[in-house]
Order: sequence, then C-alpha cells, then structure tokens
Amino acid sequence: MHPTAQKVADAAQKLGLAIEIKEFEASTRTAQEAAAAIGCTVAQIVKSLLFVVNGQPVMALVSGANQLDEKKLAALCGVGRKKVKRSNADIAREATGFAIGGVPPFGHTHQLPTYIDADFQQFDVIWAAAGTPNAVFAITLEALVQATRGKIADLKPDIKS
Repeated sequence: MHPTAQKVADAAQKLGLAIEIKEFEASTRTAQEAAAAIGCTVAQIVKSLLFVVNGQPVMALVSGANQLDEKKLAALCGVGRKKVKRSNADIAREATGFAIGGVPPFGHTHQLPTYIDADFQQFDVIWAAAGTPNAVFAITLEALVQATRGKIADLKPDIKS
C-alpha cells in the first residue's frame, strides 16, 4: 500500500474505523474517475473540499454530483460570503497533510471544522479518497460523521426555477 494511503488506514484505525482501502491503476482524482473505477454513482463520491473561512481552514465533504454553495457554507460558519475562499494547494496540504486529488475526510494535520453534504443520507455506502489520486475507501455516513466530528448540512445550491 502507498505510504500516504497507509497514513489514512492508520488514522482510521485510531478512530476505531475498519476500512478497506482500494488502490486502482487508473486515477480516482475526480468524482467521475472514482465512480467509474469503483462502479458506483458519482453522487456516492465524497469530494473533500477545503475552504478558508474568515482566515481558518474548513472542510466541506460534498457529493460528487453536487457543487458547494459558498453562501450556505458562510452562513453555517456565521460569516458573510466574502469571508469564504477556496483553498489553494499549499494551504490544503498544510491544513490536511495531503495533496489535492487525494485528500481524505479525516486523518488531517489539524482537526478541521467539517460540514457534510446532506445528500449522502440517501446512500448506505459512500466512497472517499484515501490519501492518493488512486486510492479510495467505502464508509457509511454515520461513520463519516463520527470520524470527522462533522455536521450534516444542506450544502448544494438551491435549484432556481
């Protein structure tokens, strides 16, 4: 197993989670690539998106089928929309210990405030990155909430008719 994926496995074990990391020859960097490799829907893929909110890193775990509504994230964090910015690669690595494209939902350098897409409630199993652009693991929403100390929230933009 790749050392970075092993780091995720070790973090899971410390959290009391039994996960099985699957490594693929093909990339699982994007939600579409991951879903194709795993054989699940794009909506079952956890995108770990790091934002800087009022100067602090915040993790948003968003369904692969959704985009994140930054106004909703700002409201959840109690700040105005202008205080929310997408993290760059350097900040993401510093805050999580992982490179973009393989950021897992837990096992980060620092405990991060975490918000989890409510759309995951429709699935028994969801899939998240395991530290590299070609490693993933399955997890239940309940286990994800427990591992991240995350809050389930409506994160996607409202549909305009």
